[in-house]
Amino acid sequence: MPHLLWPEPLSAAQLRRLAEHKYSASGRSLLEPPCQVYWNWLVQQIPTWVAPNALTVVGLLVNVLSTVVLVCCCPTATEEGPAWAFVLSALGLFIYQSLDAIDGKQARRTNSSSALGELFDHGCDAVSTVFVAVGTCISCGIGIFPDWIFFCGFIGMFMFFCAHWQTYVSGTLRFGLVDVTEVQFAIIIMYLMTAFGGVSLWQSTLPVLGLKLYVFPIMGIIGGALYSCYNYFHVILHGGAGKNGSTVADTSVLSPGLHIGLILTLAFIIFKKSPSQLLEHHPCLYLLAFGMVIAKISNKLVVAHMTKSELYLPDTAFIGPGLLFLNQYFNSFIDEHIVLWIALVLSLLDLTRYCTGLCLQIAGHLRIHVFSITTAPGRAQRD
Repeated sequence: MPHLLWPEPLSAAQLRRLAEHKYSASGRSLLEPPCQVYWNWLVQQIPTWVAPNALTVVGLLVNVLSTVVLVCCCPTATEEGPAWAFVLSALGLFIYQSLDAIDGKQARRTNSSSALGELFDHGCDAVSTVFVAVGTCISCGIGIFPDWIFFCGFIGMFMFFCAHWQTYVSGTLRFGLVDVTEVQFAIIIMYLMTAFGGVSLWQSTLPVLGLKLYVFPIMGIIGGALYSCYNYFHVILHGGAGKNGSTVADTSVLSPGLHIGLILTLAFIIFKKSPSQLLEHHPCLYLLAFGMVIAKISNKLVVAHMTKSELYLPDTAFIGPGLLFLNQYFNSFIDEHIVLWIALVLSLLDLTRYCTGLCLQIAGHLRIHVFSITTAPGRAQRD
C-alpha cells in the first residue's frame, strides 16, 4: 500500500551514487559576507535539537502562505492590494531567506549533514522561486501587460532551472557577484515600496527620464536574464565532463533543455491561443499551475545531478499542462478557469507525491529521519 501512495523513484544504483555525493559550490555574491554575520548569529539562536530540514520547510511554508495571501488580495496582479499584504510578503521572503541560509549551518553544527538535506534545500528553493516570481509580478502591478507578466513570471523559474542545469553538467553550483541573495533583497524592497506607495506607484513617470517606474524592474530582469544565461550556457556547452560523466556530445548534457523547452512552449501556445487570454483574467493561477510543473522538473534535475544519472522526458508532471492544451485545441469546451484550477491541483499533487516518496526512500536508504536529527553514515555538506 505505501508503494501505491508514495513512489520510489530511485533505483538501487542511484541510491548508492546519491550516498556518495559531495556538495560542491564556488563563488560568492556581494551581499554574502555582511549577511554571514547575521546568519552566523541567527543559527546560534536555534536549539541543537531542531533538524535542518525543519528550518527549511518552515521558511518555505511562511513564504508560500504569505504569497498566497497576496494572491488572494490581488488575483489578477492589477489590484491595489492592502499595504499589510505586501509587508507580510516582504517579511515572509526575509524569513525564508534567513532560514534557508542557516539550514546548512545547522546541519554542520549538529553533525547531521546529508545528501537528503542538500536535495531538500534545493527542492524547497524550486518551489519558493515560483511563489516569489508570482509575488514580484503582483507587487509591480504588471498584470495589465499580459506579455510582460508572461515573461517576468517565467524568467525567474527558467533561471533557477538553468543554474542547476549548469550544475548538472559541471558538478559545481556557481554563484555570481549578483545572485539569489541580492535578488531577494531587491524583491523585499519592491514589496515595501508597494506597501507604502501602492501598486499605482509603479505607474508613476520619473522626471527627466520620462520613464514609468515599472520599466526599471523589467529592465533589471531582462539584463539579469541575459547576463545569467550567457554564464549558464557557456558552462553547459563548454563545461566539459561533469560529475555525471557527461560531455557535450552526450545527450545527458542537453536533455534538460527538452523539458524546460516543452513546458515553456506549451505555456506560450496556451497563452497565445486562449480566447479569454488566461494571463488577463487569471495570471496568478496560470503562473502557479505551470510553476509547479517547472518545480517538479527542477527537482528531478537536482536528483539527476546528485545521482549522476539521466533526466528522462516522459513525466506525469505534464498532465496538467496537457489538459490545458487539449482544452484550447478543442476550443475551450470546458470553462478555462475550471481547467486551470484542475491543472494547478494535479500539478501540485504530482509534485507533492514525488517529493514525499523521494524523501522517504532516501531517508530509508540512509537510515535517517527527514525532520529529526539522526547520526548516520552518508553525510554530505550543503549550504
